Amino acid sequence: MAHLATAPQDPGDLTPADLLRAAEHEILATRRSEVRQYELLLAWADLHSGDPQDQPGAVPARHGGPKLIYPGRDGTPGVVDLCLPEIAAARGESPLTCRNTLRVALDLRHRFPRTWAQIQALVLPVWVGRQITHLARDLTAEQVAVVDQAVADAAAQSPGRVLEIAEAKTIEADPHAHRHRLKLAARTRGVWLHRPRAGEERLHNPGVAMIIARLETGDADAFDATITEIAALLEEHADPDHQPEGEPHGTDHWRSEAFALLADPAAALAFLTRCHDLETTDDQAPEAQPHATPPSDVGPAAPSPFHCLPRTRGTARVFVHLALGADGQLAPLARVEGLGPVLATQLADLLRHHDITLTPVIDLHQGRSVNGYEHPTDVRERVTLRTAGSVFPHATDLTRQAGRPPDLDHVVPYERHGPPGQTGDHNAAPLQRLTHRAKTHLGYQVHQTGPTTWIWRTPHGLTRLVDGTGTHRITEGEHSRRIDLQWLAS
Repeated sequence: MAHLATAPQDPGDLTPADLLRAAEHEILATRRSEVRQYELLLAWADLHSGDPQDQPGAVPARHGGPKLIYPGRDGTPGVVDLCLPEIAAARGESPLTCRNTLRVALDLRHRFPRTWAQIQALVLPVWVGRQITHLARDLTAEQVAVVDQAVADAAAQSPGRVLEIAEAKTIEADPHAHRHRLKLAARTRGVWLHRPRAGEERLHNPGVAMIIARLETGDADAFDATITEIAALLEEHADPDHQPEGEPHGTDHWRSEAFALLADPAAALAFLTRCHDLETTDDQAPEAQPHATPPSDVGPAAPSPFHCLPRTRGTARVFVHLALGADGQLAPLARVEGLGPVLATQLADLLRHHDITLTPVIDLHQGRSVNGYEHPTDVRERVTLRTAGSVFPHATDLTRQAGRPPDLDHVVPYERHGPPGQTGDHNAAPLQRLTHRAKTHLGYQVHQTGPTTWIWRTPHGLTRLVDGTGTHRITEGEHSRRIDLQWLAS
């Protein structure tokens, strides 16, 4: 006789603390279920891993008999092809979908054993492992070990950070293949015009079209900077009488206007020159220009006697992370903040539009404190570089890729008449604005136990450790023990 499952408690009857525990439990249960599905599929493959053509009386494969196939990549075992339809039916999917899932499972178990162990331990989600196997699909069994070790070491970090590490290690494992990918990508550069097709697409997008461009990264960044600058000038000098009622035009509108202006280089040059003329004249004699024509009225027929400022080279501040190889020489791979991993040889192309000034390496082991409220620039810089992004538990943002730079929070709240030295490396946590506000107003408890270590307790009792390797679940007892150790050390 089958046993009836106990009905789950209505979430509306749970306390806030119980809701949090239930949410955490369900996420882990989902991961556990996904891992179990992979384990069952692998067990089925193991039962059918022998070559059926070695069996006495086997129907030859050329006559439709079973044969050994290799769904996984280099280093994975084979499986009998005719066993897939049955397990696919049990899983409620097509044999092709089942084969693709089996490929990922085989890759994880045989090519990424350390990563697979982290997935089985519910530290890393299955979907992250799936993407990593795809990233490293062209690596040999020997080369992929580099990626496997790095991913396993970083498993507690956010998925985005783990994938960036996997990308970097994939390049490092086979730089020659990445150079080939760069050449192939260069051949696909181009600019395309897409107009909405007749019918619903054009009806709901009347009067607009889309331009798609594929450029080298350095060229794309330079073009984006130009668009941003022209858009700001257009917004600054726009005629207020032509602004829409209610909300003014947003950034996207002015960027599209800037892009359209570049279609007429002469008009763009005249506009930029006139803006420079007005700025120069305003600096010298603002009272002499009471009736200056707004630059938005300038067209190709309104030349200026002044030359436009040189615009072919810009200023950029780029953080490049380099490492020494086993031979003591610089490794061929670099990590550029905001762009991710690149070959060191790509840096020249990336920066060719800019003047380059080298600044000394920032020593992240240094630290200092000050008596004021604001974090000094050097402290802010060190804290930002020590952490990939927000140090809120399980945060996924990357500092240099986020739309807004993170706030630098005082872990121990600043007291206006408190002791000296409250602000510094020892009391700083980068947080995005939402989590900063939550920490400030909702009673989160945070303790910084080192330059890159924070212990959190949420208002309803969830405890987490955030350090350079990611976010770790800890018990209430471990949370208390670490705080006691910090108190004794101080």
